Amino acid sequence: MNCLRVHGYIKSALAANTQITFHRYLTCEKPLNLNLKLSWFAHTDMPEEMRVETMELCVTACEKFATNNESAAKMIKESMDKKFGSSWHVVIGEGFGFEVTHEVKNLLYMFFGGSLAVCVWKCS
Repeated sequence: MNCLRVHGYIKSALAANTQITFHRYLTCEKPLNLNLKLSWFAHTDMPEEMRVETMELCVTACEKFATNNESAAKMIKESMDKKFGSSWHVVIGEGFGFEVTHEVKNLLYMFFGGSLAVCVWKCS
């Protein structure tokens, strides 16, 4: 098991287009070029193939349910449960902090469209 702690608001750092550092636990990586609106991962320990599939799924769900984060999270969770086994959890929103315990190589924290954050992790 692994523990990740993130605190604070992300909106101001995103608006300033600066590197985000939450205490000493998490530093944003450079944006990915997936030809998908503005999306990048802030932290992940997933293998490359799983990360790309998960990010594509998150972007698809957020675009499909642009006004309903709960439905987008449900779509992501159900797809991840089918593809990678059960016990996946998803949080979608703006300006939230979190602390989760997760299985190693099963965490993705990303941003979509500027201020929308998506956290996907597995914990059984």
